[in-house]
Amino acid sequence: MARSLLFLSLLLPTLATAAPAGTPSSNPVAVRRFALLVGVNDGGPGRAKLRYAVTDANAFGQVLEELGGVQRQDRMLLLEGDRKALESALARFKAMVAAGKTPGGRTEALIYYSGHSDEEGLLLHQDRFGYRELRQALEQLPADVRIAILDSCASGTLARSKGGVRRPAFLVDTSTAVRGHAILTSSSEDEVSQESDRIGGSFFTHNLVSGLRGAADATGDGRVTLHEAYQFAFHETLARTERTRAGAQHPAYDIELAGTGELVMTDLRSTTAVLVMDENVEGRLFIRDEPGRLVVELNKLAGRSTELGLQPGRYTVTRESRGASSQAVLTVGDAGRTVLAHTAFVAMQGELTAMRGGGAVATGAQGPMVEPLAPARGNFRFVNLGLAPKLQTNDLWGGGQAMDNALSISLGLATLGRLDGFAMALGANWNSGEIHGVQTALGGNVARDIMEGAQLAVGGNWASGRAEGLQAAVGLNMASQGGYLGQLAVGASVSRASMKGVQMAVGSSWVDGDMDGYQGAVGLSWVAGSMRGVQMAVGVSRVNSIQGAQLSLINVGGDVRGAQVGLINVAGKMNGLQLGIINVANNLESGVPVGLLNIVRNGQFHVEAYGNDFNYANVALKVGSRYLYTTLVVGMGAVPDHRGPSHWTTGVGLGGHVPLTERLYFDVDVVTNTIHEWGGALADNRMLHQGRLMVGYAFAPRFAIFAGPTFNILHATDGEPVTALSRFSKSSDRDVLMWAGVQAGLRL
Repeated sequence: MARSLLFLSLLLPTLATAAPAGTPSSNPVAVRRFALLVGVNDGGPGRAKLRYAVTDANAFGQVLEELGGVQRQDRMLLLEGDRKALESALARFKAMVAAGKTPGGRTEALIYYSGHSDEEGLLLHQDRFGYRELRQALEQLPADVRIAILDSCASGTLARSKGGVRRPAFLVDTSTAVRGHAILTSSSEDEVSQESDRIGGSFFTHNLVSGLRGAADATGDGRVTLHEAYQFAFHETLARTERTRAGAQHPAYDIELAGTGELVMTDLRSTTAVLVMDENVEGRLFIRDEPGRLVVELNKLAGRSTELGLQPGRYTVTRESRGASSQAVLTVGDAGRTVLAHTAFVAMQGELTAMRGGGAVATGAQGPMVEPLAPARGNFRFVNLGLAPKLQTNDLWGGGQAMDNALSISLGLATLGRLDGFAMALGANWNSGEIHGVQTALGGNVARDIMEGAQLAVGGNWASGRAEGLQAAVGLNMASQGGYLGQLAVGASVSRASMKGVQMAVGSSWVDGDMDGYQGAVGLSWVAGSMRGVQMAVGVSRVNSIQGAQLSLINVGGDVRGAQVGLINVAGKMNGLQLGIINVANNLESGVPVGLLNIVRNGQFHVEAYGNDFNYANVALKVGSRYLYTTLVVGMGAVPDHRGPSHWTTGVGLGGHVPLTERLYFDVDVVTNTIHEWGGALADNRMLHQGRLMVGYAFAPRFAIFAGPTFNILHATDGEPVTALSRFSKSSDRDVLMWAGVQAGLRL
């Protein structure tokens, strides 16, 4: 998710140019660059589908083509491919690079990936492509320089495996004689990579592309080196994620290059469409193209000009500086340099303060986002009185226009513009403007704009704008844009966007975005994005990712950090406690599952066949995490001097797995068995409790031998004397027998 909801993975190759950073080489070498760009939004079951992985791959490919010297015929684009598609693309890319080699020339290859990943590799739909495989594919490319950049969760694992570390930007200088590889990752090995709706992409790729377009040109020479691009992306990504829900994101690297000089990533002198911001422009600048996409973001300091390589077209530049917002609109031509002066900015109608009923500011890792001041009131009447639709004083006074009121009372349907006060209707209240107050109705309440206050109805409540307050209904509560909200309903409570607060319903509670707070329902609790808090239901709780707890009969989570407590618990990635009868986790990173049946994909799942002193044949299933497991056992045996089977047993146990070396291990557990007469009734009065120690040696991941001692307690539940099951024990007139036994077998 994370990327979370945000929560997000990226692999990106970056590349070097032939010329050193100083004056051009006296012996220029022809350089041909190749790029493989991969974007996959779907990371498989249990992971939120990303929104911008494909967008990131396209954006990075575009800047390489415009400013990075990659010809269109020398780049490959793989979108929404699975493992098989990636393997095929890598094979074709290797052949393309080999075919492009010329005597005396240089080839440089880039591999870029944006999507999901974990500590083991890239996640492509239902498949995984391991980091080791990726390194091998990178090393086998027949290029002088090989560069990969990953923008994905835990992508720093790829850099760490060769000694990369988390730290600010560093790169050794390189030249046209450079040989080797460079790997850049969007996050360290234990962090998530994040994407943002505000920027329309991932933080790391967005900042890297901004830097490559010129924002990272610290020397002002019109060229962006790998050092400059990485340094800019590192600091901007860290600064923009320090206050996000998922936490700070630290890009990492692994560099193994030899040579002298600088590795130039993009050359602004290769384009004729350049935006020049003069030395007097300062502040954080957001540059959007005509469709509204955020193209470049940077913090511009006064005292020196900055050049950006852009596509020709119309742009809007928003500036945040010293608590004020301003904006400039300009057209960048396809021939020449367009200069943006500080005098071109016009103040925006907004302010960086919180005003009740006016402008509001939201601050966070993305910086301030200013909303325009609320418009002045139009037609206003203190009171609205109504009998039925179209029979109200607002219609009589309004002349066909919406009226604003402080008080409204209606026997039927009341239609208002803005409400500052109280509205009551037997039928319904319909507001086309904002609500700052309380609406009550037997039928329903509708707020078509911002709602601050309360909506109380027997039927239902609907807020299509941002909601801050309380919605309570017997039927349905609906908030289209979320907000700081409390929703209480007998039927259902629904937020079509992210919300903070409390959501409760007898039927179902549903949030389409992220949620901070508490969600509860008798039937279904559902959060489509990420959640921080507690999710409860008598029936089913479902969340994409959560930091907190799920408490329901059935809990289903994608990325869970905290606890799942219920009869059945299912998690994609689990960090914490699973407590239930059946626990399932695709990837248990830390914590423990406690239950009758624990199934962990990256844990234990073994079948054992063995014999012991009272059963000559047993079959057991062991499932659980790496260190804790449950076991289910079925066996049959014979008492001493008995021909043929005399009894069969069923057992359940809990134990611990302790790996001593890569192959040597021991298991210790406690198992309780019920004993049934062979061919007789199922019920029996005897129970056997065992403490077992098993030492094993694994010849292969799915084949091991084990043996060890057991301590056994056999007793009768009705107080009658028990008959010995093993030659290691003797019958007596007591209802309890204890003895030491042995067992040995195979584990598959």
